Amino acid sequence: MAVDGPDAAAPDALAGSLAARLPMLGRAAVVVPAVGFYRPASLRLEHGRTDPDARYTDWLDTGALGREVLGPVGPGGSGEFLPALWDLARDRSARLPRRPAPAGGVLLVPGSLLQGVGLAFDVVVHLRMAPAARSRRTPPEQAWELPAFDRYDDEVDPVALADAVVLADHPDRPALVLQGRFG
Repeated sequence: MAVDGPDAAAPDALAGSLAARLPMLGRAAVVVPAVGFYRPASLRLEHGRTDPDARYTDWLDTGALGREVLGPVGPGGSGEFLPALWDLARDRSARLPRRPAPAGGVLLVPGSLLQGVGLAFDVVVHLRMAPAARSRRTPPEQAWELPAFDRYDDEVDPVALADAVVLADHPDRPALVLQGRFG
């Protein structure tokens, strides 16, 4: 399951909350943040540290996320996934061992800009923020990323692709909108 949304919408927090609740419902859960599959700084920041187009297209290594996580836990996969490929803080390989996916469990992948790039998720929850809310809630040092999310909304239309949408303009008042097979 993808939990897709800008950092200001806190997809990591929602994925963590879901992972904490699922065992009470009889389902084990594992969180594998997409940020663990960002490319090395030499590739990610090739066009500078504040290029919104690079943020949109160059940061996430979709091939590695598919190959190391989604493929192995999908049908016919080995059942063992890599929890992270790259350590952003040290800008080097995370060198983590593969882990077994829990039988009958749920794998949650929180991150941003996850749709429309060919990743094989069974379910996608998109945390929708209006551009004005994104602007208000994005820290000033990350404001350069805002055009990437505007482009994502225009080109991918993540709301239309998602199975469920959480309106996340107000963190204390989220609203769930079920779509597709759930709506």
